[in-house]
Amino acid sequence: MVRIDKKATRLYVLDTNVLIHDPTALYQFDEHEVVIPMTVLEELDKHKNGIREIARTARQVSRTLSDLTANVDIERIRNGIPIQRMAGPDGMLRLLCYRDLEPLDPLADTPDNRILAETCRLRDERVDASVILVTKDINLRVKAAALGVPVEDYLNDRVFDDSDAMIDGARVYPDAGHDGSGLWDSLKVDVRVERQDHRVIYRLAGDIPPEWHLGMLVSDSDNGASFEAIVRDVGPRHAHLELLTNYRHGASVWGVHAHDSRQNFTLNLLMDDDVDLVTIAGSAGTGKTFMTLAAAFQQTLDCKRFERIVFTRAPITMSEDIGFLPGTEEEKMSPWMGAFHDNMDNLLRDEEGGSSWDNGATRQLLGSRVQIRAPGFMRGRTLNDTFLIIDEAQNFTPKQLKSLVTRAGRNTKIVCLGNVGQIDTPYLTANTCGMAAVVQRFRDWPYAGHVTLKSVERSRLALAGEELL
Repeated sequence: MVRIDKKATRLYVLDTNVLIHDPTALYQFDEHEVVIPMTVLEELDKHKNGIREIARTARQVSRTLSDLTANVDIERIRNGIPIQRMAGPDGMLRLLCYRDLEPLDPLADTPDNRILAETCRLRDERVDASVILVTKDINLRVKAAALGVPVEDYLNDRVFDDSDAMIDGARVYPDAGHDGSGLWDSLKVDVRVERQDHRVIYRLAGDIPPEWHLGMLVSDSDNGASFEAIVRDVGPRHAHLELLTNYRHGASVWGVHAHDSRQNFTLNLLMDDDVDLVTIAGSAGTGKTFMTLAAAFQQTLDCKRFERIVFTRAPITMSEDIGFLPGTEEEKMSPWMGAFHDNMDNLLRDEEGGSSWDNGATRQLLGSRVQIRAPGFMRGRTLNDTFLIIDEAQNFTPKQLKSLVTRAGRNTKIVCLGNVGQIDTPYLTANTCGMAAVVQRFRDWPYAGHVTLKSVERSRLALAGEELL
């Protein structure tokens, strides 16, 4: 294909199939300019109707473009719309519209040929920049090569993960020592350590990093950390950190130990009486449900802090629906609770490999304390003395998740579990789902905490699947 020496300023013209292939493609071109021709917008509009995957993706791209163009004046749209990225300099989005576009002779008037014509005209207008057409269509790449248009395949297809859609909930400083001296030296702050009611408090005075927020983990390492604390109070010139309990070796939650710093932070949030709302994100197999159930059993059956555990999730299938299910509410929800029963079996497994989950007395005890409820019947309820677990929260809309969170009554703790990379409904995206909305809205609430789980012990097949697919 036609390639040139790329100039400092680059304009990447995206074909429709690139956006359908990867709805987050707008964010994958670093600080360069991304150009969307009007022909691409028209094709997206044609594909948006229906329940097929291509329709869902087209709607997701349209919502992303709508969010980027919201509250932007006409002058900014003409000169370019900033694309804010989590790390690195912002990119730029341009919408390309030519009212007097001339077709390329002798090519027919088709969408692909119009995109070629728009790219050629943009290349002639922007001699100061490298204009590059990006498309997954092999035939279009061949046409572009014949016309001398620089063209590339789109190879940077990456799954949208939790860190792209929401805060990470943790800040790691590898240079901090056991007493935090390395951290304090790098931050240039004064530190005073106090002990209050069996708690160790670090009081910081000085310039506090602007990214710090309430309920954030501050650690010296992701694995094998010797200093781990949670931000209890923060301002531009002060911060209070509370040292976390170490659940790696001695202490445990229902026999469960943490493997790394983020899991230890998760167990601390789940066991903290002052934290009423916990949101836990992470890919499959990171231990979200396992640790949450362990904390729920510990505080309900042992500590008697709560009277019951209520487990709910959105009944949305990953593929085709199997139809109506017979039975009571709990019987209808049973097929959706595979993750619940799998983790229950692991939590109740003894040292010899057997499980007390098969014991009738155990099932009766847990059945009296654990309730499985459908979210559709939660409207109007008030949950008192309840440990509420909302699984697969990424499949709820913000309004639906708001309805569940507002069910909290006296002495109730809510835990939302999810992964924005596993959204199964065609009407939500990583940015518009309820999970992302809850994390963002409760970011600075002193009684909420969020963490994104990452490094865990996972099977080789699971890790390979996540990397390759």
